[in-house]
Amino acid sequence: MIAGPLLKMRVERDVRGALWTVSANPAKPRPMFDIKFIRENPDAFDAGLARRGLNPRAGEILALDEDARKFTHALNDMQERRNASSKLIGQAKAKGDEVEFNRLREEVERIKEQMPAAEAEQRKFQDKIRDILSSIPNIPADDVPEGEDETANEVIRTVGEPKRVNDAKEHFDLGEALGQMDFEAAARMSGARFVLLKGQLARLERALASFMLDLHTGEFGYTECAPPLLVRDEALYGTGQLPKFAEDLFKTTGDHWLIPTAEVSLTNIVNGDILDAADLPLRFTAWTPCFRSEAGSAGRDTRGMIRLHQFSKVELVSITAPDQSNAEHERMTGAAEEVLRRLELSFRTMVLSTGDMGFGARKTYDIEVWLPGQNAYREISSCSNCGDFQARRMNARFRASDDRKKINFAHTLNGSGLAVGRTLVAVLENYQQPDGSVAIPDVLKPYMGGAEKIEAAK
Repeated sequence: MIAGPLLKMRVERDVRGALWTVSANPAKPRPMFDIKFIRENPDAFDAGLARRGLNPRAGEILALDEDARKFTHALNDMQERRNASSKLIGQAKAKGDEVEFNRLREEVERIKEQMPAAEAEQRKFQDKIRDILSSIPNIPADDVPEGEDETANEVIRTVGEPKRVNDAKEHFDLGEALGQMDFEAAARMSGARFVLLKGQLARLERALASFMLDLHTGEFGYTECAPPLLVRDEALYGTGQLPKFAEDLFKTTGDHWLIPTAEVSLTNIVNGDILDAADLPLRFTAWTPCFRSEAGSAGRDTRGMIRLHQFSKVELVSITAPDQSNAEHERMTGAAEEVLRRLELSFRTMVLSTGDMGFGARKTYDIEVWLPGQNAYREISSCSNCGDFQARRMNARFRASDDRKKINFAHTLNGSGLAVGRTLVAVLENYQQPDGSVAIPDVLKPYMGGAEKIEAAK
């Protein structure tokens, strides 16, 4: 049993006022961008930021880089002089030249005394560069539509006709009427944005997750995992949640955070690894609880299960070579869509604009399912290709098959396959019956003990 104080779910600031630290990893956090690329392509880098609606940063970064390199050159020079003098010390001693011996020894000591100050200055500029790069989002792919927000997203396909239901009820009215969805009990023990599912609705959530896992492992080749739900700073830095999005997370009173998505745990499986190209792509899936503070969602979806602090999700993660990632992105999105096809739920898939994409993504597809109770499409999955953005931070690499000395950064992808709670919402609203019961989709009946529908307890 985990002690209560460990799960004190709020963001804690350490004694120095820092919102997060990277303490357990002996290596410093790695930036998401190749500084060599910025040196050689400053205009292209700034153009990518402009597509995100951001100001140019290449000039500022390169000025700091120039200062850091000056100290790097100075340190290299000091090292060379120290090594040369150290060799000459032995020769002077062998010749019995006491004056030269003492002069060289003093020079070596003087260089040793100067080096820490130069190293501190070098580190100061390198830290500034890393802090800037850590706050910059991924550069969008060339084919991502440009725009400030979701209004510039482009629908690429719509599957099925939106179901029209007379006097359609929303999921929370249906669930409460069934006596199996209790927000009041959840609020008494946990506060707002929590839910207690009971009886057949609790089983329906489990059935949905089991169906998704069976589909993804059995037909799409994902390896099922049961990953940690508590992770350290470095894991969240690796996938891009830290340092920028700390307020969206729940932190324990120790040095762990609750995962906002299994993307964090699954992607970090390859943290620090050098993989073989022949083993790629790697595909992982997991059904886990997810924990989010929803810091920026005040007033949005205050009723129901759409936006909770704790929810469950089946996550998909792929690790690929760069030339595989675009095709893998399409494949992953298709795997998520297939869940909705089998459930016979209408949905649409869109490519997000530069202004609506997540921080770590270079291209994202959102899948929205039709909800008759809301008379609207709502997001149920987001599938993103992150390129080498996360891999650089995690130092996740692979060795080329044709040249074992050639090592490159991998590409990472992640997607919901699907958000289980929102899928339950979609099933309730699309399969609601006039008498208040909910029909069970055919594909889920084996997971529900053969039951045909969910009814209120008599």
